[in-house]
Amino acid sequence: MSKPSREDGLARARAILAGAEEKVERLRTIEPYLIDLSLRENAFGSRVGQTLDDKLRILPQLREFGFRNILLGTLDYAMPDEPEVDDDFMIHLRDNRIDMTGGFAFTDIGITSPDGRFTPSPSMLKLQAYEVPNTLHEIYLSREGMKGLYDFDTLRRSLPTTIQWLVENIRGDRGGRPRILMNIVDGCDAFAENLEQTCEILSLLAQQPIEGVSMEDDRGTFMPFQVGAYVAIARGYLPPPLKLLVHMHAGGGFENASLIEALLNGADGVWGGLPKRAAIIGHASLGELIANLLRVGNPHMKEAYRVNQLLPLATSLQVLDEEAPVPEDLPILGSNAYRLTLSFFEQIHERPMDLVPEAIGGRYGFRICPLAADAPVIAGRLSEVTGKPPATFPEPILLQMIRLMRRDLRAGERIVYDEPEQLMRLYARAGGFP
Repeated sequence: MSKPSREDGLARARAILAGAEEKVERLRTIEPYLIDLSLRENAFGSRVGQTLDDKLRILPQLREFGFRNILLGTLDYAMPDEPEVDDDFMIHLRDNRIDMTGGFAFTDIGITSPDGRFTPSPSMLKLQAYEVPNTLHEIYLSREGMKGLYDFDTLRRSLPTTIQWLVENIRGDRGGRPRILMNIVDGCDAFAENLEQTCEILSLLAQQPIEGVSMEDDRGTFMPFQVGAYVAIARGYLPPPLKLLVHMHAGGGFENASLIEALLNGADGVWGGLPKRAAIIGHASLGELIANLLRVGNPHMKEAYRVNQLLPLATSLQVLDEEAPVPEDLPILGSNAYRLTLSFFEQIHERPMDLVPEAIGGRYGFRICPLAADAPVIAGRLSEVTGKPPATFPEPILLQMIRLMRRDLRAGERIVYDEPEQLMRLYARAGGFP
């Protein structure tokens, strides 16, 4: 085989980059259909959860940020006789005539018996009683997921009558038809191990009067390329204007990459909480998605959302749910995400794929790591600690501080120089003011 010419190699490289740019352009132009779950998703996996007063404070914050679709809660199916704060919240909104336009609640399906009798689920009856206009309506399609709930024939028989009951009994936004999104809780599992029946249900749903379908990776264990493949299959059965949404948990650390793959393979949007906290150890949050779409220059994010409040709002919500600080090293939303350890790592506004912290309501800080810190970072941290401008600190002393940190480590000393007391001691050792 002959060696490719320089021109052939360059042409191939340009073609590869053109393919990547097509994907970036898709992300740059998409107007994603987002449903915020900060009133449920984050509280579900948190240490303390939310009270009614908390929820009443959070709802207007979410609306002010720009969310038009907001999940108000889950109408619990496992123990329907024991109300949750979610029930109290929706009852309060109803009784006080607080606008629930764009509000959703999670519900599960009713059952149609072989002789055609239909029994709505308790969650469906609560949805009606609480006057919530829209629903994410949950089903299971994997064999493990269906186990103990219903067999496939019962599911297939019950879906059309369940949807029809919702259409006839739920008053949607501004008196219209309710928006019904069928959420396949075990969506990735279903595609992986029950493909034929999953596709059959998708074909059935495509004929129903619904808003669309949602699918989850409920443990966060599937690779991004698998998620992309499953979304592409679903899109083939669910042509527009039917919506296709996804929700990705962080079990394997793939969540944000899987979200991007889903959008590139035909998904219309995402549901999730604004902060990172979620049912397991986290999820591909709306905060992260909005930030990453800003990263590629998507103008719709700035038009629809108060992105300059993204970081402080997401942080405050997670602190409320956890009664603990956001993990420092959490990408995008953690405090260390924008604390420089080396000036080379600074993100620049004009550079492709960079997202400066000011764009989402943050600002740069500085963190001293003995092996990484250079003179600008040390000067920045000294400025934070002392309140003096960075230019106050002479470069020869900053360089001597780097030398001393290296010498200390070689001598077996492990010191947290980022702590103010240790930092000032190091500065004095290097010849700075006492």
